[in-house]
Amino acid sequence: MAFQFAGADTALVHIQHLISDKVNLADYQILAIPGGFSYGDDIAAGILLAVEMKHKLTNALNRFVEDGKLIIGICNGFQVLVRTGLLPGTLAMNTSAKFECRWVDLETQESLCVFTKGVKAQVYLPVAHAEGRFTAPANVLSELEANHQVVFRYAESRYPNNPNGSDSNIAGICDATGKIFGLMPHPERFLTKWNHPRWTRLVKTQDTCSEEGDGLVIFKNAVNYVKANLL
Repeated sequence: MAFQFAGADTALVHIQHLISDKVNLADYQILAIPGGFSYGDDIAAGILLAVEMKHKLTNALNRFVEDGKLIIGICNGFQVLVRTGLLPGTLAMNTSAKFECRWVDLETQESLCVFTKGVKAQVYLPVAHAEGRFTAPANVLSELEANHQVVFRYAESRYPNNPNGSDSNIAGICDATGKIFGLMPHPERFLTKWNHPRWTRLVKTQDTCSEEGDGLVIFKNAVNYVKANLL
């Protein structure tokens, strides 16, 4: 729905249809891997789907990336991206050792990410995960910082505003091209003002409340990039 809101033609494709060649990944310009506990998060979050993609879709994924197409992984999708090796680091159990579900403030970083061009300095998005703590060796964190691959940070380092204890408060990263993007918060859950958890209060108090939710621009950016560069 998020990409439809952003003006894209979309298709909901099962992973097995890609593996069996019933559907050709090359026919698409954006691959979106959503949240949703793939394979019930057996073994670890996202790992079974990642194994399938890594070993059964290797050639198709490599061509997709080489062609400069876009990939976004949200929540479980982010977990899949790090476990396929398309993004660095890993996502571990929250430091609270429990599932965290709340809205959080994020700070947009100056980054290479195609998806976040022009996104405002602070955005408000929901999180819902148990294994969302981004962690990586010190040298990898340094490279992410130096290469402007950190896309979003939690606005505060303390729990619960940083809901998982991520290293450097990292909530989302991209690859070195800016075309592969993973994040734990859910931009697809804030597309219009009606999705805001306090929209009725905002209307009553006449506070500024944009018709568009903070997450929609992420999908619009992707669609606009495709129209300008891939079609």
